[in-house]
Amino acid sequence: CPLPGVPKAVFAATEGRERFETRVTVLENGLRVASQNKFGQFCTVGLLINSGSRHEAKYLSGISHFLEKLAFSSTAQFGSKDEILLTLEKHGGICDCQASRDTIMYAVSADAKGLDTVVNLLADVALQPRLSDEEIEMTRTAIRFELEDLNMRPDPEPLLTEMIHAAAYRDNTVGLNRFCPVENTDKIDREVLHSYLRNYYTPDRMVLAGVGIEHEQLVECAKKHLLGAEPVWGSGQTKDVDRSVAQYTGGIVKVEKDMSDVSLGPTPIPELTHIMIGLESSSFLEEDFIPFAVLNMMMGGGGSFSAGGPGKGMFTRLYLNVLNRHHWMYNATSYHHSYEDTGLLCIHASADPKQVREMVEIITREFILMAGAVGEVELERAKTQLKSMLMMNLESRPVIFEDVGRQVLATNTRKLPHELCALISQVKSSDIKRVVTKMLHKKPAVAALGDLTDLPTYEHIQAALSSKDGRLPRMYRLFR
Repeated sequence: CPLPGVPKAVFAATEGRERFETRVTVLENGLRVASQNKFGQFCTVGLLINSGSRHEAKYLSGISHFLEKLAFSSTAQFGSKDEILLTLEKHGGICDCQASRDTIMYAVSADAKGLDTVVNLLADVALQPRLSDEEIEMTRTAIRFELEDLNMRPDPEPLLTEMIHAAAYRDNTVGLNRFCPVENTDKIDREVLHSYLRNYYTPDRMVLAGVGIEHEQLVECAKKHLLGAEPVWGSGQTKDVDRSVAQYTGGIVKVEKDMSDVSLGPTPIPELTHIMIGLESSSFLEEDFIPFAVLNMMMGGGGSFSAGGPGKGMFTRLYLNVLNRHHWMYNATSYHHSYEDTGLLCIHASADPKQVREMVEIITREFILMAGAVGEVELERAKTQLKSMLMMNLESRPVIFEDVGRQVLATNTRKLPHELCALISQVKSSDIKRVVTKMLHKKPAVAALGDLTDLPTYEHIQAALSSKDGRLPRMYRLFR
């Protein structure tokens, strides 16, 4: 018998897919408002702006790095960073700003009841920053420290990523430095920042994205705080907006560096030389993006001391063909960077400086083998793993927020997870072969860091990639 006075149970039910679709509204000033409904007390809301280091060609390099560090400092309404944090604390909120090559993102996670406060805060932080002399000076100090740390840390991946982009897109768009060069730290001031913000922080280049809130409520808050808001730098005519399309050049960037004392202590990391070889892939707007994503998952890889089973990628090619067969290889990992107009698929490998020549030969051979036969089991495993990773990542509210914001910023719509999974399922081995063949016709981009005494020349690496077996030219091997 049911207990008396107990309310009738209400069970969760699927009420059609429309409840989970991303809704987009464009305001009169061009600002896009995008939202995704998600169960829970908390929401993540943020402003994504089509602005980043790739747009700094006509400016001093490093402005985006400065803006990232200056985010959530004093504004017209809030006297200091502490005041902002105390305001967020009332709603259990946290804030963050991230600048990448093509996007700057201001985000806040807080209780959904504080939505109006959160949107008001975001509008103030993005459009009304004070940029006081004291804050700019503190930012200079923070950036100098970060640059020093970047060159000293044991993990060279951030530095290598910068180098491979600089090699692949020499002096243009995504090849421009994401970090502020040391010589520019004293040159960037309020006037320089305002001239940049005037061109790039315009409503038509912005998306207000939210996850975990009602769409109508977010639109109302956007109209209240962002429609007709006058920025602190004025609303003059934009005249210096960089609309350059990425030009892939290929090339090599080398940094000779003593890596023998990078990690001191009872169990120091051995001295290593790091090589990254990349080739142009495709932008995330092209159909080939999905086959490239599957290929990247198929290559996989990681560190030689990684632990885990098949789900962690132990059956990927870089594990099976490289790390399992060559005990001296410390790391072999595949990465895929994709942008609105280009993409870069690269492999990062590290080994003892005496093994650099063999390491380069092994990595170039892996690139050549990509164009060969792809086993059905191998392909299905990569596709399943990619779908699994996609769905696992989208369990996190901040990840959904970033996915919604970035997709709407680039395409004005959002592909839902089940659509992406359907596209992944359609990838055939012939698609992998086709995209690889197209990729191998390009000049390679190479980044090298450490003791480079035995590093083959760029011409030899290029010749190895265009050969049938990925081997370095015979004459080079004989006389080395």
